[in-house]
Amino acid sequence: MLRFILLTFLCQSVAEQPNVLFLVADDMRPDIEAFGHVDGIVRPKMHTPNLDKLAGRSLLLKKAYVQQALCGPSRTSLLTSRRPDTTRVYDCKTYWRTSGGNFTTLPQYFKDNGYRTVGIGKIFHGGKSSNHHDPMSWSDPYLDAPDKYKKDKLLMNAVSQGRLNKQPLQDTLVADHAIGVLRDVASKAQTGKQPFFLAVGFRKPHMPWTFPDRFLKYYPLEDIPIPDNYYASTDMSKIAWHTYKNMGSYKDVKAYNLKKVGSFNFTFPPRLTRRLRQAYYSAVSATDFELGRVINELDRLGLSKNTIISFWGDHGWQLGEHAEWQKQTNFDLSTHAPMMLRIPGKTDSGIVSEELVEFVDLFPTLVDAVGIPRLNTCPKNSNKVRLCTEGTSFLPLVDKPKQALKKAVFSQYPSEGRGLMGYTVTTKRYRYTEWVPFVGRPRRPKWWSVRAAELYDHQVDPAENVQQANKRSKKNLRQSLRRQLRKGWRATTPQ
Repeated sequence: MLRFILLTFLCQSVAEQPNVLFLVADDMRPDIEAFGHVDGIVRPKMHTPNLDKLAGRSLLLKKAYVQQALCGPSRTSLLTSRRPDTTRVYDCKTYWRTSGGNFTTLPQYFKDNGYRTVGIGKIFHGGKSSNHHDPMSWSDPYLDAPDKYKKDKLLMNAVSQGRLNKQPLQDTLVADHAIGVLRDVASKAQTGKQPFFLAVGFRKPHMPWTFPDRFLKYYPLEDIPIPDNYYASTDMSKIAWHTYKNMGSYKDVKAYNLKKVGSFNFTFPPRLTRRLRQAYYSAVSATDFELGRVINELDRLGLSKNTIISFWGDHGWQLGEHAEWQKQTNFDLSTHAPMMLRIPGKTDSGIVSEELVEFVDLFPTLVDAVGIPRLNTCPKNSNKVRLCTEGTSFLPLVDKPKQALKKAVFSQYPSEGRGLMGYTVTTKRYRYTEWVPFVGRPRRPKWWSVRAAELYDHQVDPAENVQQANKRSKKNLRQSLRRQLRKGWRATTPQ
């Protein structure tokens, strides 16, 4: 009798365990209609109906910040809930299990707690930076898809339906895989035999911008605005500049015969700028379409009522603002990224929060949302601790979206060839950055040797056009932000 009661309890517990659909986009900044106006962004009306619909039944986080604006470090931080100086991942080549420690990842922890974990597309950064998608994180063999359009060598590649019929885009194939997996896991998930954690990573709007040409109709070239701050910020050190010369290597950009692409304060000609922005927006809409196919299949299979949906973009992107392109900076446009979380029965009417959150926060939040054992906060030296968090669960924002969970968020980015690290603290009003030597093994900041600083006041200058760190009138403010930066994340979050 006791055994029967125990088995009944276990079956009920499994049946109540929610599934997780974990959706990721690459290089997508908060340029979707649901976000509304985003400070510093001038853009046309976006065509993102599926993300907008998802946002309308989710906790929409308008102030979510990455730990480093580059695919490898950002994804590693989110998926391990550790910051770059713990993972020791600052590029797209280094594998955290060899550089930082044998850390348990988000999908791995769900697998350890009885979930069937399936990875598709780009979740971790691929190749040696994740030992080819980190096999120990997944229950099933990893699924990916080829990109047959790379050989075109075009940055702006609007593909006709005729070509698509013969060769689907990479993200279309990723969505196809995801739909197939949902059909496979549905019966066990519906009966409560086994919950799933399905991670689906779309590669657009990462460069090159390859997309179905039908999406161009949403962005007529004449309606594409050029940034109204198409120049480097006033009094900004060149140390903070990112050189995007690789954009000049594509055939369609080479045709313009431009010199010194990506050099300090370089700007593309107006028509090319509009074409580049148009292609990026079209790629965003194409990603929205494929993501919508996956969510629609979840709905069709009757899984939505017991499936949490997480969506995030791995960092922001610059589309000519400050004469910058790509990510790889500490500008708000690079570190600020989209994030939303749907929890059936709790966020169905849509919740919007403008409180500060970080990407390291998602791991503990999902753990809390499904009810598996919570994560402890990492000790100061956690390189030998397999499971812990350097983030804070933002689940309380579901009930109290205006509750401040932390006073500041932290990002960083290394300088190009200078041996410096730019450390950033962002509060609700300010962004402050110090560029300091980054030396030793393992590398550490020399805080006493500041080479440059940046200070932006988002209340009066949301687009970060005027750098104020060198103004005498900001001396006291700078000292206050410096103390906050150097004390770090532990001093700004509940322990």
